[in-house]
Amino acid sequence: MSKKKILVVDDEPDIIEILKYNLEKEGFEMFSANNGEEGIQIAEREKPDLIVLDIMMPEMDGVEVCRVLRSKKDFQNTLIAFLTAREEDYSQIAALEVGGDDYITKPIRPRVLASRIKALFRRGGRNEGGQETGNVVEIADLKINKDAITVEKNGETIDLAKKEFELLTLLVGKPGKVFTREEIFNKVWGSDVIVGNRTIDVHIRKLREKIGDHYIKTIKGIGYKFEF
Repeated sequence: MSKKKILVVDDEPDIIEILKYNLEKEGFEMFSANNGEEGIQIAEREKPDLIVLDIMMPEMDGVEVCRVLRSKKDFQNTLIAFLTAREEDYSQIAALEVGGDDYITKPIRPRVLASRIKALFRRGGRNEGGQETGNVVEIADLKINKDAITVEKNGETIDLAKKEFELLTLLVGKPGKVFTREEIFNKVWGSDVIVGNRTIDVHIRKLREKIGDHYIKTIKGIGYKFEF
């Protein structure tokens, strides 16, 4: 079995050295870049399975790097995690809005990071949440292809981030069912991964903007459901 490829993009050489040493010990193949532009170039060349981005970098920060990568077909489903020393809500929200899969604050303990990365790979496949594969769901004016990971509305393709697609697929799988926030976290993000309290809210808002705000209903104090 080939090793999983991880690209770490951070402007602090000490952090790259620590992460490279510890993650290679865990059996991963490591690549690194010191800035955003170099990170994009290496990502395009090596096609990593996971990209770890520092948010605060000069010239091109991690959020912008993620935005650029997510705009490219080859990286629409690549796992992307953010590293940052900042804990403000707005930086976490920005990271999630551009398609980040996880958010890890510094200082990071290498073993903790390795555990989080393994958890990301465990939940990184297309079929998270127990959804069926190889079929197409047509509901109202939406057409969801679970095999191709595409969504169309009235025949026009809608671009969704990976977690947005997984969230939509989960809700559409049982129209009318109220999914609690805990259920959504466990089935879309994984119970062993810690993400911020605003994660679901951000993704629901982005989904409503893209598919229409009348499909996903908020059940106050409980969660969300899909109606049509």
